[in-house]
Amino acid sequence: MINHIKISIQDQQLELHKSDQSVQRYPISTAKKGAGELNGSECTPRGQHQIRAMIGSNCPLNTVFVARRPTGEIYNEALAQQYPQRDWILTRILWLSGMEKGKNRLGEVDTMQRFIYIHGCPDDCQLSQPGSHGCIRMHNQDVVALFDQVEPGTPVIVQ
Repeated sequence: MINHIKISIQDQQLELHKSDQSVQRYPISTAKKGAGELNGSECTPRGQHQIRAMIGSNCPLNTVFVARRPTGEIYNEALAQQYPQRDWILTRILWLSGMEKGKNRLGEVDTMQRFIYIHGCPDDCQLSQPGSHGCIRMHNQDVVALFDQVEPGTPVIVQ
């Protein structure tokens, strides 16, 4: 099992660690507006977090989620054209919770209350550069691989 995850906003990479050794890296996309913790900022929160909840176990690739619930839709080009402004949350959700009171937990800086996730995105979504509304986007196959190696409570460090 993975003992922690490191997310580099600068490098746009998510790194899995086992026994303090990096064992896997994935390209990601963090917030277009950069790093920040404030509610409503659309920034990616920094600091110590943990996986609070894991959603979407056994859902097919490209399952569409709204408010953490599968909608019954499977993402495709026709759906994308029908809803061009939608921020697609696909396949799996790893809901993050801040661990540092006053920095990313409680009040106006609460990561969990901001609904910050690691989640899948459309295959044509540009990774390795900022582009999200605060969440950490991954390729669908990558988020499934990650999902299968972690559990609630896994530490996530965003730097």
